[in-house]
Amino acid sequence: MSGHSDERIQVTRDGEVAIVTIDNPGRRNALGRQMRLALRDTIHQLMVADSESRAIVLTGAGGQFSAGADISEMTKRTVLQSREILDESCQVVREMLSGPKPVVAAVEGSAFGAGLSLAVATDHLVAASNARFCAAFMRIGLLPDTGILWTLPKKIGMSKARELLSLAREIDGVEAGRIGLANQVVEPGQALSAAIDYARALAQQPPLGMALLKSALTWSTEDMDAALRAEIDFQPILRQSRDHLEAASAFIEKRAPVFIGQ
Repeated sequence: MSGHSDERIQVTRDGEVAIVTIDNPGRRNALGRQMRLALRDTIHQLMVADSESRAIVLTGAGGQFSAGADISEMTKRTVLQSREILDESCQVVREMLSGPKPVVAAVEGSAFGAGLSLAVATDHLVAASNARFCAAFMRIGLLPDTGILWTLPKKIGMSKARELLSLAREIDGVEAGRIGLANQVVEPGQALSAAIDYARALAQQPPLGMALLKSALTWSTEDMDAALRAEIDFQPILRQSRDHLEAASAFIEKRAPVFIGQ
């Protein structure tokens, strides 16, 4: 994968938590093509090559998560050009879903269109009570994209997903919590700090176990046989891991385990 950089995708650190910020507040953190490529490469780098972080927080600058795709770039394209750009967007989602580290979204303000898709593709979502969520694609005659056809039904169920995707209805953070879109709902202005706390707790879990749990939940829950096969394939690996043996020893010795991801 070739490297792409964009100063509007920022990475900061809070211990073992990497915080990725979409920093384009003048356009409500709308994502242009170069920003999407930089976000993809940033998530990939954090997932695969970064040894300092064990969890990732995705957020937006200026009190907004993301308004979605940058409308100013939506000039007329050929079908093949559009396919290439959509594939790049899907690569961002694939990096978050397939990567071994948990990703937590911190949503203030609006998460619309592809911005909502990014938030839904995270493992856990923390929302301000007054945040606004909308799958706005149908408002402009487009198919919901950036992975949301897969992720939203898995998160909130097919019936509710059909409603939100078909009607492009806005909901706030409180309703997002009620329907299971948000894992935690907090006061306005508190989403990032709450998401970092959430990510810190996830970072304390055994890294190898977390990686295989993410894989099982993402790819092996469509039917009973796939779920059982994930148990049979993954559990023996974890039973032989140093982290499992450390946890067993820590339990016997009445101390906190120290996990190293092996």
